[in-house]
Amino acid sequence: MTLAAAHNDKAFNPCLAIPCYNHGTTLAAVLQQIELYQITCIIVDDGSQIDTAAELHRLEQRYSWVILIRHSQNRGKGAAVLSALQEAQRRGFSHALQVDADGQHCLTDIPRMLNEARQHPDALISGQPVYDRSVPKSRLYSRYITHVWVWIETLSLSIRDSMCGFRVYPVDITRELAGRVALGQRMDFDTEVMVRLYWQGTPSRFIPTNVIYPKDGLSHFDVWRDNLRISWMHTRLFFSMLPRIPSLLSRRVDSQSHWSQTGERKGLWGIRLMMKIYRLFGRRAFNLLLYPTIGYYWLTGTQQRKASEQYLCRLKTSARHQHKTLPESLTSYRHFMRFGEAILDKLAGWLGDIKHQDIDFPNIELCKTRMASDKGTLILGSHLGDLEVCRALGELSHNLKINALVFTQHAERFNKMMQEINPRSNINMIQVSNWGPEVAIILKQKLDAGEWVAIVGDRTSISRHHRQNEQRVIWAEFLGKPAPFAVGPFALAAALRCPVYLMFGLKPAGKFCIHFEEFADPLLLPRATRQQAMQQAVERYAQRLEHYCLISPLDWFNFYNFWQLSQPEPQIERSESHESE
Repeated sequence: MTLAAAHNDKAFNPCLAIPCYNHGTTLAAVLQQIELYQITCIIVDDGSQIDTAAELHRLEQRYSWVILIRHSQNRGKGAAVLSALQEAQRRGFSHALQVDADGQHCLTDIPRMLNEARQHPDALISGQPVYDRSVPKSRLYSRYITHVWVWIETLSLSIRDSMCGFRVYPVDITRELAGRVALGQRMDFDTEVMVRLYWQGTPSRFIPTNVIYPKDGLSHFDVWRDNLRISWMHTRLFFSMLPRIPSLLSRRVDSQSHWSQTGERKGLWGIRLMMKIYRLFGRRAFNLLLYPTIGYYWLTGTQQRKASEQYLCRLKTSARHQHKTLPESLTSYRHFMRFGEAILDKLAGWLGDIKHQDIDFPNIELCKTRMASDKGTLILGSHLGDLEVCRALGELSHNLKINALVFTQHAERFNKMMQEINPRSNINMIQVSNWGPEVAIILKQKLDAGEWVAIVGDRTSISRHHRQNEQRVIWAEFLGKPAPFAVGPFALAAALRCPVYLMFGLKPAGKFCIHFEEFADPLLLPRATRQQAMQQAVERYAQRLEHYCLISPLDWFNFYNFWQLSQPEPQIERSESHESE
């Protein structure tokens, strides 16, 4: 055994967890089978009647490895499992193998389940039921309905069964989730916890196991109440899934999971599903789903809502100072709705459904001239609007290659998805982790080949808790107050010594509009006056960003306090006038 394996074995400290409600007649037989393994077993008496309570007390006295916890009243299977996990965490157990008390599960598979958990300690290990003829047909068919819903909610087929109660939970991970999210407390628990663990990046692994329905077995499944709970659970999960669509589509699936059979194409099923729904039902059906989804996140997203309200307040104040008129009814809810619509615009952009004729392009001749030069160009964009709209540039020149610089680990995967969905897509994502010389070298090669490179200049990745990095921002006035802008994009633009243009893909009144204008050719930062020149460049960028915010106010998609870092904001004088169009 290697040292690493020995360390893992030492850290792996499992127990059993059995929720019990009036299963006094079956639990003794279950414990007899478990006794062979001599593993601590936490039994939760979920408000059982007096005869079962007495039997559980007898079993606790008989088996030294049994720990009994009691609920004063019935709270549900999910609540019982959570109580067992809480006790397991308190006693230092790393994993808890949940077993039903009615004798359904094949307990000889316990070693297989625990071995899988030992090898994959951060995964949820679940049985994948293999049924015999004892299974009621109604229960079997209803499981398939849940399977379909779970596949939709995760945009993945990797969860093969979400209802099996024979599973191994990583205790700390599951307890942390339960502390953040109000999970279902009854029969809806098994499915909901698995889906939400998947959302946060905890994979599920499945082991086939025989499951029986014993004659005269006691089931607490209430056909009406539990089916209503499960239906409501799926409703919550579905609408909670919608804003997660981009992250779910770009999920990296474990190479040993269900998708391993499909090689490089693994994980593309979800995005194909979304595209198919879009094509079958159209934009209008998707728009209908936005209202309840965005409404929920507007109500629950307190920080994002406050950031939206702060931005709109600053915007209205700046408009008054500049004697400009804004659209009526600028509210944070409409701001949230516009963001949701922008997600749908991305789908249309990926499919190539946004055509050149659908877009206003005031400076189209300037853009055509630049394309005709066949020279590399740096596009300085922002989180105002959606550069996906700029895919329409491909119709002006199919030979144009646009490279978008992104700070994400999913760029390579996204490129593969894009190539399959739209082989003619002219945008390539370049993933980087930070600004540095290696980034400049990569982009220089692209520019020398005559390609375009797009970067954003309005968001800093600096942690607000790391003061030592704050010298990497420059403060410039934006909407009437100093805001921090990252130095990286502007330093990079100067190092590349190429023409720099600004581009904004906006949708001010329900119609797409691309704004394209020259910013610098090239951006010069003389050594003697470098800091001053950098300050001037950032201020010019901030002025143009403010200008277009006033044109299309709801297209600003920075839902955090843009004007604050951890240190106090510096005082700078307000310029006498803003650059006009």
